[in-house]
Amino acid sequence: MNRYETVFIVTPVLSEEQAAETVDKFRKFLKGKGAKMKHEEHWGLRKLAYPIQKKTTGFYQLFEYEAQGDAVNLLETEFRRDERVMRFLSTRMDKYHVEYAESRRNKSKEKKPKAETTTA
Repeated sequence: MNRYETVFIVTPVLSEEQAAETVDKFRKFLKGKGAKMKHEEHWGLRKLAYPIQKKTTGFYQLFEYEAQGDAVNLLETEFRRDERVMRFLSTRMDKYHVEYAESRRNKSKEKKPKAETTTA
C-alpha cells in the first residue's frame, strides 16, 4: 500500500454543515475501499487564487492516507461526479514527502500557544 495526499476544494455555496457532510462522504468512501486515514486537516473557507466556476472562495480539505492505487482512481472518479467538488489534487507521497509532512505538523503543534493561567 502506498501513502497518498489529496487536497480538494468544496464549493462555498454550501453551509458549513453541508460541506462537512461532503467531506464525511469522501472519508467513508476511502475507508470503504480499505484506506487507512493517517491525517486530516480542515483548512476552512479560503480565497482562491483565481475564480473557479465564477466563485472566489472554497472550503479546503486535506486527506493523508494509505491505500491501493485503484482506490485513488475511484476516489477521483467520485470527485468528478460530485458537483460540490470544484477542484482536487492527489499525489503519492515518497519517504521525503512523508517526513516533511510529519515535521510540518509537529512544528505547527509547537507553535500553538498554550493557555496561560494567572492567579491574582
